[in-house]
Amino acid sequence: MSTGITMASMSSYAILGCGSVGHAVAEELVDEGKDVLILDQDPGRVEALRDQDLNAKTADIREEDVIADLDETDVILILSSDVAANREAVENIRERGGEQFIVVRASDPVSADELTKAGADVVINPSSVIADSALRALESGELEYKAEQLAEVIDDTESKMAIITHDNPGPDSIASAVALQAIASARGVESDILYDGEIGHQENRAFVNLLGIDLVARDGVDFDDYDTIALVDHAKAAENAVAVEADIFIDHFEPDPDYDATFMDVRPNVSSTSTILTKYVQEFDLTLGKEVATALLYGIRAETLDFKRDTTPADLTAAAYLYPFADHDTLEQVESPSMSPETLDVLAEAIRNRDVKGSHLVSNAGFIRDRDALTQAAQHLLNLEGITTTAVFALDDDTIYLAARSKDIRLNIRNVLQDAFGELGEATGHSTDANVSIPLGIFTGIETTESNRDTLLQLVEEAVRRKLFQAMGVEGSSSSESGNGN
Repeated sequence: MSTGITMASMSSYAILGCGSVGHAVAEELVDEGKDVLILDQDPGRVEALRDQDLNAKTADIREEDVIADLDETDVILILSSDVAANREAVENIRERGGEQFIVVRASDPVSADELTKAGADVVINPSSVIADSALRALESGELEYKAEQLAEVIDDTESKMAIITHDNPGPDSIASAVALQAIASARGVESDILYDGEIGHQENRAFVNLLGIDLVARDGVDFDDYDTIALVDHAKAAENAVAVEADIFIDHFEPDPDYDATFMDVRPNVSSTSTILTKYVQEFDLTLGKEVATALLYGIRAETLDFKRDTTPADLTAAAYLYPFADHDTLEQVESPSMSPETLDVLAEAIRNRDVKGSHLVSNAGFIRDRDALTQAAQHLLNLEGITTTAVFALDDDTIYLAARSKDIRLNIRNVLQDAFGELGEATGHSTDANVSIPLGIFTGIETTESNRDTLLQLVEEAVRRKLFQAMGVEGSSSSESGNGN
């Protein structure tokens, strides 16, 4: 096809082989004011098309002289059910040096490959098109049905609904809760968003503060005040999460343990719970406020690492829907928060104590108060030249905290942490970023006191480095680089 031709400039079309598919296409094009010529071998069909005021001629699409008459046509749609004839028509056009845009009908993947090699620009397999259309219709119908179920559970709320995030919630969990709260509010139901732990990571705190999201600490509420309980993005909640009987459960991970909720929507085929809630926002035809749209878009972007991790078409279409409604100035502020002095101190300590073997870096950041600083240190260290995997650990009074990041596609960093410390604590996260918390007393067998802190740190440092490098598959004890100042 000539590079000088664009879809906007195309006005003349030829349809070769006009069965039911070709007829439907011809009517649509004519309705759009396009110039359409129809060629078909069946005189009776051609006559019927003419009776409908369509420009139709009797012709064999395999004949070279027929093809010669189409030199000035912009687009040729070859839609005959005879795939061999279709291929011959494509070959004749290309052999004449024709640069028209060609859309051609195939019958199966093999014929599709042959037609592509012959020079077709677009190949259509009707069976695949019908299957895709059926699946889209099924998905749409299923979403409508699920939305009706969700509405029933929300509408049955007599007093108030509690929407519970996972422990130490991240953007996806918070955004999903915000969206469900908006849906409930639109149906006249009041709700609170509850969480356990803390809002870690400076980006997450900026996210909550800038959007004015009202979160309520779970240990400060009386569950008797709520007659509907919803869990969102909760499947990977920590083991110490308080067990509740859920009425609503929505997640993109399969729950462990299983929940027996009245309404369940679990979709492992998407990469964020925010994607699922966006679909419900659309299905309920909710007037999308800027705060909700911004939260959901950030939830999707954060969970997919800005569409670089496990992103599905559903995540992309949800983000595309949200994009015009979102506050992009706020998003920029959320994604570029100022770094706290403690985070700078932790990063400096992690750089000073780095131990590098090959492309793997492990570092000890000492004793900390803000464990969120570890995740930022692990992420920053990943930018060092030649480094593909980082793990930064630190201690507080009774726990070892460890954050790891990896851009090595051969390595699942969550599995690495689980292999190294699975007997002592459960690793949470993804293949590219993960965390684990380990009780210090169990790990060392020694009770922490003010006088033995330095000794404990040395014991932990040696053991953690060894376990991590072993789980990463790094042999030997010597480092290619060391910044250890201990």
